[in-house]
Amino acid sequence: MSGSCKFDGCTIDETGICALARDPSTCSNRIAGGADGLPSMDAQRDDEPPSQTGEQLGEPVLDQPASASAFPASRPLGLEDLNSLMGTRYVNVVGILGDPESGKTAMLASLYLLVSHAMLEGWSFGDSRSLTAFEEIARGARDWNDGKAPEQMTVHTELADDHRPGFLHLRLVRHSDNRRVDLALPDVPGEWTQAFVNTARSDRLDFMKAAEVIWIVLDGRTLADIEKRQGLIARVGQLAGRLNAMLDGVSPRLILVVTHRDMHVLGDTVADRLQAELVRRGAKAEILGIAPFSDDPDNVPPGYGISELINLTVTTPAERPILWHLTEPTEDDRAYLSYRRDR
Repeated sequence: MSGSCKFDGCTIDETGICALARDPSTCSNRIAGGADGLPSMDAQRDDEPPSQTGEQLGEPVLDQPASASAFPASRPLGLEDLNSLMGTRYVNVVGILGDPESGKTAMLASLYLLVSHAMLEGWSFGDSRSLTAFEEIARGARDWNDGKAPEQMTVHTELADDHRPGFLHLRLVRHSDNRRVDLALPDVPGEWTQAFVNTARSDRLDFMKAAEVIWIVLDGRTLADIEKRQGLIARVGQLAGRLNAMLDGVSPRLILVVTHRDMHVLGDTVADRLQAELVRRGAKAEILGIAPFSDDPDNVPPGYGISELINLTVTTPAERPILWHLTEPTEDDRAYLSYRRDR
């Protein structure tokens, strides 16, 4: 039976044809409705809720939530991110150079682990916009094999973009005066330093021009090897010469950071040879031994020298060139300052 007919099997509503071949308007089985036996359109409109347009519905009750992530990515900062950060606060940009396997990444990992455990002498953690990046480079130091130290604490640095460095941001608070210091530390592959020394490729190191201090990381094991020592000293001199040329003759402030202090102590003779090579290139540097990780923790604790490196970087001011040189006027000199001075 259809909705408008009482006869069983009638399909008048679907086909419009009476099953008994009658006139639908006069068939006795039809349910009373409109003039033709069908439900009136007015009745249908009365049963249906009134339609409303979008303007009549009104404004939404709640605003759509923002689609941006609630937390920052905490990945390494690019040059654009670093420029944006430097526009809001003073940032100490540090340049870090060194051959592969010299200990650059291990030094950064040790710094992060010391700060995260409140063990960086004289300093405490303030903030960081690259915690995830720090965690990635420090992961190897937490990966132990049945209580034994792994063969390599940190992984070799590889960048997704071979032309753009990644920066690690760290804000530290100094205990002595509550001074807050923002550091931007690049974690770049050692192959960049090799290419810079061998072929003078400097396009990837343009950020060094904004660096207040440059750390040159040297492998202490190589300096302790009498057969490899002179080669490394010569490369340090070549690197200083390349930096001098890239910076248009402005001598940068250099700190020679010698790793593996737990295994080898840099002797005065080797230190003098390093300084002599730098002087020959028109540069000078401070030398500091560190031990990011230690094989002799009883005598040299892990992280040895890291806090002193931060102190040297932040507290020692760089020598600035004289803005205006004083000159004494000479007799009969037709200089403007001495004109008519005797009258």
